[in-house]
Amino acid sequence: MAGMLDGKVVVISGVGPALGTTLARRCAQDGADLVLAARTAERLDDVAKQITDTGRRAVAVSTDITDDHQVANLVEASMAAYGKVDVLINNAFRVPSMKPLAATSFQHIRDAIELTVLGALRLIQGFTPALAASKGSVVNVNSMVIRHSQAKYGAYKMAKSALLAMSQSLATELGEQGIRVNSVAPGYIWGDTLKGYFAHQAGKYGTTVEDIYTATAANSDLKRLPTEDEVASAILFLASDLSSGITGQTLDVNCGEYKA
Repeated sequence: MAGMLDGKVVVISGVGPALGTTLARRCAQDGADLVLAARTAERLDDVAKQITDTGRRAVAVSTDITDDHQVANLVEASMAAYGKVDVLINNAFRVPSMKPLAATSFQHIRDAIELTVLGALRLIQGFTPALAASKGSVVNVNSMVIRHSQAKYGAYKMAKSALLAMSQSLATELGEQGIRVNSVAPGYIWGDTLKGYFAHQAGKYGTTVEDIYTATAANSDLKRLPTEDEVASAILFLASDLSSGITGQTLDVNCGEYKA
């Protein structure tokens, strides 16, 4: 049975130990060949081996998406390997400063915007000719931080809000070339990374991971947190031809925590 991405070439940026790896695995399961990009070469090689062991192809390209030359190299390597690109998933992530804006340095804010917004734009610009040729799809991984205003998330919200505005503008600008641009906005994503963070918080405050999970999920309709696989499913839908009539949209994946 053919998968949602059967025969497609997918480029994923920000292939870290959490959602990026899950995305790579899920794309391969659904029939895609992959280009994996991140700054840490060792991690990329490990994920690439996981993919090739399943019988799909994977090319690992160490890339700092804030660097024009490295992005150009990624585009060149992708086209050299496959001759086409059908999907670009921008998943690069920077840990929020978790400080009030008054205590957040302008350099930190610049760095957040450079990676989250301008890094994604570099990739989209670089892959536009290939995506136009394939009538392809861009999916930008955003955050539920755009739906609320919580103290200490100011710099993160600034960057993610700019990413959303850019995504909407690009959907308009690239639509005539047949390129779709959409976003997903998850909140907390349940996986090993979040489990480790909750364990740290549990030790700090003398409670349990289960209690922190329950308190965090209490405001959601489903009373739980979305898993990495559930977020990946939403991304795969927007990347695939199943969403061929959808562009410029944001799909919230939060188990009903916020209503857009």
